[in-house]
Order: sequence, then structure tokens, then C-alpha cells
Amino acid sequence: MRIAAFNARRFGIKKCTNEEVFKIITRIALRYDIIVILEVFDSKEKAAKLLTDKLNSCAKGGHYQYLLSKPLGRGEYREQYLFIYRDDVVQVKETYQYEDNQEGDVDAFAREPFVVRFKSKQTALKDFALIPVHTTPLDSVKEIDELYDVFLAVKEKWKMQRVMILGDFNAEGSYVSKKKMKTLRLRQDTRFHWLICDEKDTTAGKTTDYCYDRIVVHDDMLEGIVPNSATPFNFQEKYDLTDEETLAVSDHYPVEVELKPRAKK
Repeated sequence: MRIAAFNARRFGIKKCTNEEVFKIITRIALRYDIIVILEVFDSKEKAAKLLTDKLNSCAKGGHYQYLLSKPLGRGEYREQYLFIYRDDVVQVKETYQYEDNQEGDVDAFAREPFVVRFKSKQTALKDFALIPVHTTPLDSVKEIDELYDVFLAVKEKWKMQRVMILGDFNAEGSYVSKKKMKTLRLRQDTRFHWLICDEKDTTAGKTTDYCYDRIVVHDDMLEGIVPNSATPFNFQEKYDLTDEETLAVSDHYPVEVELKPRAKK
């Protein structure tokens, strides 16, 4: 089973009505059993429904559903997290909108994570939780560090540690230096594994080279991961696109990882 996170750069109805862009986004989404799309602007759920319907019309032997968070953010600028998943492969067990109201540390996130717990009969892990994030670049150090508290909240709420944190961390360049990276609790705690290494380029186009997008898993989740399967998906190269065609879709590549299948009895 393959999971991905994709900052689709202002994903909404406008992108879905651009035939060429929508075609590429559909091809990307069809690669995955679960894809979390970030930077979504779809309060009326029109784009989520259009994409899910398109996937169902194209899918061979599978069926997709979606789950959309409420608009999240400060002031008028608000984004959503969109989960699209194959319901013949996984089922949603529970959801949890992180409240971001810790005493003395209220509103740490610009877009607090919308956490989804899945169950599956096809993977080695019977259930697991996905914690998506799209940090604010200038506050990315603080927000990445706060993801540790989100993990603790999920652990307390669901009594589990089979957790994957994924999305656009903005975790390189001028936003997070190597020195600051070492201070992050998710880096200091050896139970967490950063599956997209710092040297990877997750930014689309030929003029940038940053590892902004990440997948981080806890020890309890790592045992269910196919080794060395985590990587950016360079759709520009795969689909032979120009820079202009690529950036019309996004300035990020999806990051993906595979889960081990359940052993046959």
C-alpha cells in the first residue's frame, strides 16, 4: 500500500477546471491508496468531489472516498487538509482535529493538524494514524517542534504510537538551518525516523533544491514500512513535463512511502 503527502499549491476548483493540470493531478493521485493533499481551498467541497469522482471513473478495481478538514488558519487566510483514500483498501476508524490550546502555548500552529486513524486488513499494521502538516515558513522551527506534542496527544487519545507525520514541513533552507534542526524534539528522540533524507529535493522545477516535504514515523510504525520506499515522486520527469507545465500543478513534488502487506497465513 502506498501513501503520499502532496502540497498541490492552492488546490481548489480553479485547478480542477484546468483540463491539463487536472489530468496530471489525477494521474498523481491514482498512484496512491492514501494521498493527503495540502494547501487546499475548498470550503464547499467542490474540488474534493470532482477529483474523487474522476479517480473513481479512472480506477480499475478500486474505489475512492475523501475526507476534508474544516478551513484552518489565522484571519481570512485558511487552508484545508484533504485525504483521498481507497475504501476497498483502508477504512477511516477515527478522526481528531488537534485543538492547539496547550496552556502557555496556545495557537502554536497556523494550520493545526487534522489527524486520521485508518484500519487495514491488507497491511502488516492493522491500524495507524496519519498526522499531516503544512507549516508556516517563518514559524516552521516552532511548528515542527510542536508536532511532538501532537504525537503525545494522539498517543494519549488513542493509546497507540503507530504514527506517521507527513507533509510540507518547510524543513530546510533559510527556514530551518542544520543547527536548528538538531534542536527539534522529533530529531532528538531516536524513536522517530525521518524517512526523506535531508539531501533529497522535494521542490518542483529546475531552479530550486530543498527538502521541504518530509515523512517521519515512530518506531511502532517503522516496522510496517517497506525499507527504502520513501522518496519524492518527480512527476515532471515521470510525465516529461516542461517547467511551466510542472509549476502549473505545483512547486512541490509528492513524498511517498509504502507499507508492508500483511503476511499470508
